[in-house]
Amino acid sequence: MIRALVFDFDGLILDTEVPIYQAWAEIYEEYGQRLELELWQRVIGRGPGYFDPVAALERRLGRSLDREAIQARRRRRELELVERLTVQPGVREWCAQAVSMGARVGVASSSSRAWVTRHLRRLGLDNWDCIRCRDDVARAKPAPDVYLSVLECLGLRPEEALAVEDSEAGVTAAKAAGMHCVAVPSTLTAGHDLGGADLVLRSLAERSFAEVAAAVAKGSS
Repeated sequence: MIRALVFDFDGLILDTEVPIYQAWAEIYEEYGQRLELELWQRVIGRGPGYFDPVAALERRLGRSLDREAIQARRRRRELELVERLTVQPGVREWCAQAVSMGARVGVASSSSRAWVTRHLRRLGLDNWDCIRCRDDVARAKPAPDVYLSVLECLGLRPEEALAVEDSEAGVTAAKAAGMHCVAVPSTLTAGHDLGGADLVLRSLAERSFAEVAAAVAKGSS
């Protein structure tokens, strides 16, 4: 029986991956460089230690840059773009149905807690039983740490929880934690290998939480 629904954040609750990429791509363009989309797609879903955009830009240019100034410009542009976004289809419905069925709801993200909670509040999505982010664990996805931390917070066994992810790294993390996992690729993760998930949907609006929870609990889709 599924007793918890745990969402990734970026690309899943909000399709933030496009604005994040766009903000960095614009920074690169300022310096006459191109941030390849193919490169960025390999980065998605992993923690910030996997790829450092400023260091990569410095290597291309062969000189040091004002990291703080670049990050400040990037953050302003990223926030401007992300705050135009609305919740992905099906997210509110899945949350409401999970709660109505007595399941607990959580978030497991490789982003910072400040980033995640700011946008959840803005969207009116603040009734979570547990939120765990990269600040709370030693290793980001694809390591299972953030999911294991959520399970500990909720007091549940892995097989009692269903994770919803949009990236290959996220699916790997959820399955490594022993959880069921549904994958819903975002705009930039459509090319990821999501075969490790129990089920892949085009959108959460495609099927109800009750239907999917029953299916994965039985080991079928």
